[in-house]
Amino acid sequence: MANKPVPRGDRRSSSRKAKFSGKKPVIPSRLQPTSSPEPQQSEDDLIYGRHSVLAALESDRQLNRIWITNRLHYDPRFHNLIQASKAKGAVIDEVSLQRLSQITNGANHQGVAAQVAPYTYHELDELITQAKANSDEPVIVIADGIADPHNLGAIIRTAEAMGCQGLIIPQRRAAGVTSTVSKVSAGALESFPVARVVNLSRALETLKAEGFWIYGTVAEGGKRLQDFDFRGAIGLVIGSEGSGLSLLTQRCCDELISIPLEGKTPSLNASVAAAINLYEIYRQRWSEKVHI
Repeated sequence: MANKPVPRGDRRSSSRKAKFSGKKPVIPSRLQPTSSPEPQQSEDDLIYGRHSVLAALESDRQLNRIWITNRLHYDPRFHNLIQASKAKGAVIDEVSLQRLSQITNGANHQGVAAQVAPYTYHELDELITQAKANSDEPVIVIADGIADPHNLGAIIRTAEAMGCQGLIIPQRRAAGVTSTVSKVSAGALESFPVARVVNLSRALETLKAEGFWIYGTVAEGGKRLQDFDFRGAIGLVIGSEGSGLSLLTQRCCDELISIPLEGKTPSLNASVAAAINLYEIYRQRWSEKVHI
């Protein structure tokens, strides 16, 4: 049965009822800004802090947008780099400290933040080739399920400072490279290659096939750190914060290392353990050079 047409009078009354239904019509305001809103920032594309942004400006990493205070914009450390980034297409916004706090969700931005292109991970083969080209005795750190981005950032900062050639992280159940990692690494990430792999055990076997000796760090049950002679190419595996090295990863290691502890604390933070092990590796090598 066809719908019965609404009489013209009924249409007017319906329109009149809608007009006086109590709902306020939406009228565009002439005072609304015509510029497009800023894009929403995600954890993965926002870096902040002077060291992190300065390192990104000095590297070849693409910056899409930079928020900076007037005072820091004309700071000699930043001004020329900011202008060079602008020439490459970056949008430069001078903002207040309060606005920066909003953009970074209250983080310690130190007056500057930037939207970067997503981090580009290295291929494993590329990382190994580059490591062997840069050092006769390369050291690559492997993070087995580090979930805290602060720990991952601290490990990257220490590894780069000690002269390591790169980092390998698993793709699943682990922290990736985020703005927090970049901030904690204090700029080290811009000159430190990171490879992300699907299968960590297979990556360890690849390292061994390339001549690396794999050392796994465990809270207890391994040989004492100071009893090793760290020569040649090394892969140092750091376990996760809660459960340490997985059993499968332990089986892939050539040796297990433990740091002797004297106090009642049974274990160390993952990034602290990484720092102690890396320092011992390079202490031995520096001592050997001095002796020679």
